[in-house]
Amino acid sequence: MKVFWALVCTAVTAALVWALNTKMGDLPPIGKLLNPGTGFWQNAESQNNDAADDLQISGLQAKVVVRFDEHRIPHIFARNDHDLYLAQGFITARDRLWEMDIQTRSAAGRLAEIVGPKALDIDRYHRRMGMVYGAENSLRGLMKNPVSALMVNAYTEGVNAYLHTLNPKNYPVEFKLLDYAPEEWKPINCVFLLKLMSETLAGGSDQFGMTNDLRRFGAKDVNDLFPDYPFKEDPIIPAGTKWNFTPQPIPKPSKGFEAQMNEGIHDKEIMPGIGSNNWAISGSKSATGYPILANDPHLNLTFPSIWYQAQLSSPTVNVYGVTLPGAPGVVIGFNQKISWGVTNVDADVLDWYQIKFKDARRNEYWYDNRWNPVQLRVEVIKIRGQADMIDTVRYTHHGPVVYDNEKQKKTGSHDNIPVGNALRWIAHDESDEFMCFYLLNRGKSYDDYRKALTYYTAPAQNFIFASADKDIAITPNGKFPLKYRDQGKFIMDGSDPADDWHGWIPYDQNPTVKNPAQGFVRSANQSPTDPSYPYYINWRYEQYYRGKRIADKLTAMSKATVDSMRIMQMDNYSILGQDVLAAMVRYVDTSKLHADQLKVFDIAKGWDKHYAANSIGASIFDNWWHHFYDTVWNTKFSSKEIYLKVPSYDKTEQLLLTDPNSKWFDDPRTPADYCPQPHHPSSR
Repeated sequence: MKVFWALVCTAVTAALVWALNTKMGDLPPIGKLLNPGTGFWQNAESQNNDAADDLQISGLQAKVVVRFDEHRIPHIFARNDHDLYLAQGFITARDRLWEMDIQTRSAAGRLAEIVGPKALDIDRYHRRMGMVYGAENSLRGLMKNPVSALMVNAYTEGVNAYLHTLNPKNYPVEFKLLDYAPEEWKPINCVFLLKLMSETLAGGSDQFGMTNDLRRFGAKDVNDLFPDYPFKEDPIIPAGTKWNFTPQPIPKPSKGFEAQMNEGIHDKEIMPGIGSNNWAISGSKSATGYPILANDPHLNLTFPSIWYQAQLSSPTVNVYGVTLPGAPGVVIGFNQKISWGVTNVDADVLDWYQIKFKDARRNEYWYDNRWNPVQLRVEVIKIRGQADMIDTVRYTHHGPVVYDNEKQKKTGSHDNIPVGNALRWIAHDESDEFMCFYLLNRGKSYDDYRKALTYYTAPAQNFIFASADKDIAITPNGKFPLKYRDQGKFIMDGSDPADDWHGWIPYDQNPTVKNPAQGFVRSANQSPTDPSYPYYINWRYEQYYRGKRIADKLTAMSKATVDSMRIMQMDNYSILGQDVLAAMVRYVDTSKLHADQLKVFDIAKGWDKHYAANSIGASIFDNWWHHFYDTVWNTKFSSKEIYLKVPSYDKTEQLLLTDPNSKWFDDPRTPADYCPQPHHPSSR
């Protein structure tokens, strides 16, 4: 009997050991996680509390000192650039290794390797969008430049130097929770971060929705509802700026584009959203007589932050600012002579082309009056706990055909991506953004700033600038395709060379302004220029509200300090409320409101236009405006069968203020004889 119970206990113990060390569904192996020697207990205390570090790691050519301030921000001092970027890679990995790993896995379409089939859709999407293809091309481009190659290779050495200090006991806790090991860093991982940024800031398109709108409503209505320049705008480059260049010849529209626009198109206006702000004031507006620059980039809300602060110092550079964990250099920052910041331009650098295949095999497509072979790219996607998935993507000269059929699209569930279309995306091209930041980090003057921008491709950014020489400037900058007006507003014909991109706008002809008379420069993702700019960059941008508020504040500003900038970044005044509240109030028939509704109406009418956290008026207006907006457009643009692009706040505001009898305000569900007229609240 004793032997029996001994065997039972042994079997139970063995089963328990096996169960605790085996991954069960989404749970990590509990035994590994709880193991006091190697599990999460080892992560309970920080191992990086030193105020200073004399780095003793392989690969360094000389002494490197890292000092940490009270915010745990590293200040890295090296005797050469190789060691500087090696140390940056080492220190960043020490603080943010899992963030770096998971971001690059996401861009590379490799999440399913660690979390299983639940991530397969996003992996397939990133592979089929050409994220890896684009990263390979960009890596090839930057490696042609010995300076960029040094940065990336040294940074990679530093990350791996930290990895080599680890064993399972001291892996960051996220790796233990997901039960996998960090892998060697590769130079292409640095590039994947830029591709993620391009996806976030320049990876969307309205073409599918706009094409569906065109088919449903026709060109006349679509061009009225989605004009090329907004009803209200306050462009980044001051209106009336003279362009001191001779523009390149503008391409002719394709016959297909002209045919679909044959209802009498006339140029007009644009759209809304959220985004980043930046501004710089000249010395004439500051208390010190020197410029002040401010930037608040709004990217995805992540934990930890998408940014990592650092100072980088060597004999060639002394720069402070924010870096992207996983990439060398400072992205937004300042040195002793200059400062710079960025916001998104939202240039039209992603286009869809309808492809005509020869037959069901889809190995040839019609272009330029002949059949052309597709290039097949085989993507092998590893899936934890399952066999690999083999996914073949067809590439045309435009780029990848993201979804061959509806089944693939439903799996990916990306409504704004058309089936059977090839993707032309700037993120697929060779580029060398690291050289741009290398030069900005070391810049001393306006000329250095302008030279640095010539290396920047994507995602296009409004590069704002200020210098100790008392210059300020802003340049909506990137590699912009040379297009005919509205090229890319709708899905294009993939068989017609006239719809291809026609080269590039020269960098020195990108819109820019230096030391404008108004005493400031600023951007908030609105239109870069007024309509006098000769080139087409895009037809829609963020609406003017934030840009207008920034301009109003800066126009009134004098003797400004850094605190003035801090306070302004917290400003919550609503230009939309300023524009439309009075008109909305006029259309309320207060004689039909009961007592509680009148109370709410009076609060809204007296609202001070500030979105304070405790503002009841802001809550009422916000709900009122969104209900009004949805009521106007939902009956016409809401569809379960087809993806439609909805008109903008700007267009809605224009109709409310200038065309209250517009057909778009007609709700077919109301009685035929019902026609509301403006009322004056005081008459009640």
